[in-house]
Amino acid sequence: MKKLNIGGLVAEVPIVQGGMGVGISLSGLAAAVARTGAIGVIAAAGIGILRADALRDFPGANLRALRGEIRQAKSTTDGIIGVNIMVAMSDFPALATAAMEEGADIIFSGAGLPLDLPRLRPRDNRTRLVPIVSSARAFRIIATRWLERHRYAPDAVVVEGPLAGGHLGFRPEQIGDRQYSLDRLVPAVVEEARRFETLSGRSIPVIAAGGIYTGHDIYRFTQLGAAGVQMATRFVGTFECDAAPRFKQAYLDAGKDDIAIIQSPVGMPGRALRNRFTEAAAAGERRPFHCPYRCISTCDPDTRPYCIAMALKNAREGKMEDGFAFAGANAYRVNEIVSVRELVSEISAEYACSEAGAKRAESRLAV
Repeated sequence: MKKLNIGGLVAEVPIVQGGMGVGISLSGLAAAVARTGAIGVIAAAGIGILRADALRDFPGANLRALRGEIRQAKSTTDGIIGVNIMVAMSDFPALATAAMEEGADIIFSGAGLPLDLPRLRPRDNRTRLVPIVSSARAFRIIATRWLERHRYAPDAVVVEGPLAGGHLGFRPEQIGDRQYSLDRLVPAVVEEARRFETLSGRSIPVIAAGGIYTGHDIYRFTQLGAAGVQMATRFVGTFECDAAPRFKQAYLDAGKDDIAIIQSPVGMPGRALRNRFTEAAAAGERRPFHCPYRCISTCDPDTRPYCIAMALKNAREGKMEDGFAFAGANAYRVNEIVSVRELVSEISAEYACSEAGAKRAESRLAV
């Protein structure tokens, strides 16, 4: 596979391991991915909830946990370590600042428009800034703002389609609409990126995300103009994933019909593995709670049916009866647990197979 260059950081393998929040992708998974030559990503969402001091000082726990995970990852690899920070998080500026201070190589930021992220970046800082968008229009708004107000062009852009796991940047009726499929979104974002490359004089690689599962998928999207891909779901099926064995087993046990769109308490649709918890929530069952976290700016704990941070924490620890697992549309295809290195090797072999097949087809046509 071709290398992925993000602002001078060169990944030998053009794969970004997607950030999976509330403890699914921490330093263990991120460092293992980075050691293969791909880009490992620590998810900042709810990261402090895993600490003993979370109830007493959640913002501080978040910062301490994020700093510790970045340091741990960077102490075990010279590879590229990124951080995923959701704009909707109440402490987004503080977390972004901490990530830069700790030397995170890249900040990936979505779940809202990170319009002023470059303002947080000190002039001499080397952290690359990469927005995550669900449309060419969203990228245009962000890139225009960054250039006009901050004189900074995005170092890359992730375009995430409706087959992704977790919270989705689409209305429910758009999720199954072919018009919003990733193979239509990627060329549109590539076109916008080329325009802003001309304006800024910088390369802006496009990274395709959402439903990408094999090396064959990677090859297909590179043919549509993507410079790399982001994959999350498939990395759950690795020994190094930071979730409990029961969380991973939920993926292994899932069938295609077990993957559903839910309405998240934060006001967005999301894709998750259906279980008794999600079915009870869909039926209107409430789990009253006192919120000590205030982690998402769009969440009103007085009106929400349950605490999503606690539900995801429970699932991460294997308490599936008290939570649920976010998952991409292809989660039912995970059928074994392998090492990260084995997984990346398999994906690379699949890519090579597709590339060789395309070359054979071209040769036949030339004859």
